[in-house]
Amino acid sequence: MQTVEQLYNQRVEQGRLKADPAQQSALPSLERIRAAVAEPAKRGFFRKAPEPPKGLYLWGGVGRGKSMLMDLFVDTLNVPARRVHFHAFMQEIHAEMHRLRSDGVEDPIKPVAKAVSDAVRVLAFDEMQITDITDAMIVGRLFEQLFDAGCVVVTTSNRVPDDLYKDGLNRQLFLPFIDLLKDRMEVRELASDRDHRQDRLAGSQVYFTPANAEARSQIDVLWNELTHGQEEPLVLHVKGREVELPRFHNAAARASFFDLCGRALGPADYLKLAECVRILIVEDIPRLSRQNFNEAKRFVTLIDALYEARVKLIASAAAQPEMLYVEGTGSFEFERTASRLREMQGVEWGMADS
Repeated sequence: MQTVEQLYNQRVEQGRLKADPAQQSALPSLERIRAAVAEPAKRGFFRKAPEPPKGLYLWGGVGRGKSMLMDLFVDTLNVPARRVHFHAFMQEIHAEMHRLRSDGVEDPIKPVAKAVSDAVRVLAFDEMQITDITDAMIVGRLFEQLFDAGCVVVTTSNRVPDDLYKDGLNRQLFLPFIDLLKDRMEVRELASDRDHRQDRLAGSQVYFTPANAEARSQIDVLWNELTHGQEEPLVLHVKGREVELPRFHNAAARASFFDLCGRALGPADYLKLAECVRILIVEDIPRLSRQNFNEAKRFVTLIDALYEARVKLIASAAAQPEMLYVEGTGSFEFERTASRLREMQGVEWGMADS
């Protein structure tokens, strides 16, 4: 089996990666975990199971290669492992807890944690962030049980552990979880000067018109560059409702205009989306007019939310921004949106400021 360093160097030689000293400095931490879990368990009635290795909490800015390193690490494992976006994992946990409560189980965290630890030895989470009080109130007990069962956790995050759930409601109840992370995991910053996702998008077209097969093909290329062929749905919880985006990976999401503006979504939904993604691909934006006035209003609200959060936007549309909405109520107000769409096409827009 390859070591993490060997696989990294191989991909550099193949031209799939660019060597980065900050990334290379994190490889020994990942290799420590890989080597430890690769050791065969000593069997025997009186033998105590070996202590699992400390996990890894890898944090740093957007585009530094955290998720790539985690994927690389998972590719070297020879034990049951699961790589999943943290938000998606927590939604699964909540759904299973709800099912068990419906079946009369008073404390569902224990059986839920046991099911997870029975299935995998290593949990690899992408983008650990906690903004929801329902997550904040259960992660401490959940992770304590996972750690005690021998699960090894590797996670990426844009935040240092002490900033998780910052300013959240009843945060004092959450603080023991931060202590647990720091006790059971090595905390390491990936402090690269380079934004590799910005590098991949540098010089790339980000606004495509018309929205035809050629535009979709070019967007497919960008999407594969950003996700390396891995994706899952993203479910946003907004004021008791669920808003699902069909395609998501590593803080990048892809959806159609109809997905985002053809449904009865509002400012809170778009603000939540802008909080959870750093790159958004919106496809098949149509011409706007009095015939689709409600969709046009939602689109304006969406662009405002993305603009204020400096989310990188990639889009395909029926026309250039200035020609998307040329007649009907709201066309004058749309001039600001068109201007923002132009500004968001700039090379320096978005991720460099994240």
